[in-house]
Amino acid sequence: FEANKTIISNFKKIVKDLRRDLDHALKYILKELATPGKFDNDRLILGTKVQASKINKKIRQYVGVYVLCPNCGKPDTQINKKETATYIRCSACGTERQVKTL
Repeated sequence: FEANKTIISNFKKIVKDLRRDLDHALKYILKELATPGKFDNDRLILGTKVQASKINKKIRQYVGVYVLCPNCGKPDTQINKKETATYIRCSACGTERQVKTL
């Protein structure tokens, strides 16, 4: 914590390990936590104090919706946009499912 802010020093690494676009993950986390935030070097600075457990819960939710395959559970997925819809497609089993566009 820094004043009334929360600093996540490893957010970039988390998103890189998930093989997702940084802006996509950031938009989801900020929206879900209902707080402003910005990047400063490799750190994510949230505009309010947020408990680590709440941040971890939201990251797990992001993984469940936008990373793990709903069919086989593997993380071998990509996010694809087709016209106005967004899909998650699994390289392992071929499943494709529409997800909420951010």
